[in-house]
Amino acid sequence: MQRIGVDAVSVDRLALAVKRSGSGFLNKVYTPAEIAYCAGNSERLAGRWAAKEAVIKCFDGTGICFPRRRIEVLPGSSGAPRVRLLGSDRGARVEVSITHHSALAVATAHLEMPDVTDDLLPAPDAVILPDRPRDAHKGTFGTVVVLAGSLGFTGAAYLASTAAARTGAGLVRLLVADTIYPILAAKCTEVMATPVQEVAPGAVGHAAYDSVLRQLAAAEAGVVGPGLGRDRSTWRLILDLVHHVKCPLVLDADALNALADAPRSKSKLGKNRVLTPHPGEMARLTGKTIEAIGADRMGAARKAAKEWGAVVVLKGARTVVAHPDGRSSEDPHEVPALATGGTGDVLSGIIGALIAQGSDPYAAAVSGVYIHAAAGRRISQRLGESGLLAGDLLLEIPIVMNVLRQGGL
Repeated sequence: MQRIGVDAVSVDRLALAVKRSGSGFLNKVYTPAEIAYCAGNSERLAGRWAAKEAVIKCFDGTGICFPRRRIEVLPGSSGAPRVRLLGSDRGARVEVSITHHSALAVATAHLEMPDVTDDLLPAPDAVILPDRPRDAHKGTFGTVVVLAGSLGFTGAAYLASTAAARTGAGLVRLLVADTIYPILAAKCTEVMATPVQEVAPGAVGHAAYDSVLRQLAAAEAGVVGPGLGRDRSTWRLILDLVHHVKCPLVLDADALNALADAPRSKSKLGKNRVLTPHPGEMARLTGKTIEAIGADRMGAARKAAKEWGAVVVLKGARTVVAHPDGRSSEDPHEVPALATGGTGDVLSGIIGALIAQGSDPYAAAVSGVYIHAAAGRRISQRLGESGLLAGDLLLEIPIVMNVLRQGGL
């Protein structure tokens, strides 16, 4: 892998920073050897600042992060600047050049390093990716219809639908209440946002049943629930859709809450239904405590899958997926960075898109969980175990899928 980074900084700006903050600024940015070499010379300090920034830009997206003080730029034996990375560089080699012009220090960095995108954990046996034929068109990869969002929860609709698009669905249609339609129409430029009748500001209700049913009839997969809200009419709509829609459905968030509120509705949901509860939702669905669910996650998922006749995805560290016929899978990932709002919405969109492209619901669930967690793991390698935003996953999804395909999936 090769990367180029370029940066420029005003010499006067660096001189002012040193004047204002003195040794505090210098010790934060430069190594002792650099401070000694520059000896207060503003041009040299500016040159090293620009070089460090150029190097940092080279590493963007590689999983390696060096603060300025761990990038040392000093003259080599020939007098040209030489970079030394103070820490684990994973085989990276960096060269820099520094020039000065019109009171600016300008630096260019060139990075060469082994590809760091192939460090995925071993995938469960059921992980499989849909084919991408060379002669394909958007119809080849299916349509996903996402019913999501409500007033105050537009982000869930955006994340689920955009995740479906990033996972490779040919078309994604997002059904949202009239009131929030303008927000999603502006935000989701690659997704077809479509307004449907609401029963309260921002709340889709049973009055929209016929129109939603028509949209799902033309889809290969549906995603129902993220951020839909808890209006009673919304839950009635969800329950009717769950039992009458023919295409596979991924049920998340408020769709699960609606099912939990109507215990009889869970019987024999059908194996083309995928439920994606976190432990709290699983506890509500089963009437057990979160502690009881946590004590035997695999057992809880397998029992629920058998009773409900549906695929169950019990989220968390080492997410469990269970099929009503007894098959089950445990994901290898433990990614604390994924424990933040919105990441579950992304997962539902991934699974829906894999189904739309031809995967059966169980394989789509196992594969979607793996892709989702691997994307989170890659981001956490760059950011650490906190600070990941659900939206960060969106760009990482196709990268993980590409690495999997290169590995033979």
